[in-house]
Amino acid sequence: MKSLKASGHPLANSAVQLQSLQSEVADTLQLPSFHQKLAGAGLFPLQPLEPAVFQVNVGKMCNQVCKHCHVDAGPDRQEIMTRETMQQCLDALARTTIPTVDLTGGAPEMNPDFRWFVAEIRKLGRKVMVRCNLTIIVANPKYQDLPEFFREHQVEVVSSLPFYNADKTDRQRGKGVFDSSIRAMRMLNAVGYGQPDSGLLLNLVYNPNGAFLPGSQESLKRQFKRALLDEFGIVFNDLYAITNIPISRYLDYLISSGNYNNYMEKLVNSFNPAAAAGVMCRNTLSISWDGFIYDCDFNQMLDLKVASPVQHVRDFDERALNQRSVVVNQHCYGCTAGAGSSCGGTTA
Repeated sequence: MKSLKASGHPLANSAVQLQSLQSEVADTLQLPSFHQKLAGAGLFPLQPLEPAVFQVNVGKMCNQVCKHCHVDAGPDRQEIMTRETMQQCLDALARTTIPTVDLTGGAPEMNPDFRWFVAEIRKLGRKVMVRCNLTIIVANPKYQDLPEFFREHQVEVVSSLPFYNADKTDRQRGKGVFDSSIRAMRMLNAVGYGQPDSGLLLNLVYNPNGAFLPGSQESLKRQFKRALLDEFGIVFNDLYAITNIPISRYLDYLISSGNYNNYMEKLVNSFNPAAAAGVMCRNTLSISWDGFIYDCDFNQMLDLKVASPVQHVRDFDERALNQRSVVVNQHCYGCTAGAGSSCGGTTA
């Protein structure tokens, strides 16, 4: 069987291209569709639960260009959420009891209205999580007070750190990223983040640097805690092991390296019904930079909007959205393989 690289298959970053690629590989390898797997587990169609997380992508601009980034973020991206759309998100939130707002990007802090948005969310009494890449804190003097800003608003900081040494981290995220990340974590520790009994949460995210599934989340957490404390005096609260989803830049890597077929086969063969029952798309609503609503941020990157008459946050109707079925496809195997994967780590 030829690899996709050998066969000269084009890279696939749109929903239509990806669907064609998924179908071709499923036929070649005789892989069941994700719909079939869910049906076999009694979970199709996948139904949403009470929404617990309101995830907002405030823009695709980022100071980094990471190899595994499913957002395809970078310094040249111009997609930025406006204050008007942010206000629509606030208006929608005010009509719900959704407890947590998860702010992501790009580097969400690069949105010029980021701090205003955080303060307004907190006025609604909601918890705020920020997906911070750490290096933004030390990238420019105007961001160096972010640890104090986060502390003031009791923001939970969730940060990607591929490994606890420079080699693996810089290979995935760029030269010098590890050293900058260590500086940023020390700044966060200095204002209380990760410290016992501070209530200031600093959680790390691990993504595998290759075509394989993450190891045990608990084991990885112990390794990271020991290494970062012993080598750098750094403490953090938790670690989330997240499977790389075969879309965008990571899909490009899989295809160009000839690993796509094997990776998809591995995901399918590792399907876990218990993980499928706990996937994040069941209790999360994902809002794009331009205000459209998705079941998760992976569907968002493929422009697979919610299967509901309500598709934009300006028309937000929680009751109507709760009556939808979750939109799924082959890339969803990434969230249901092994111990499962979500924005909060393993699901089973």
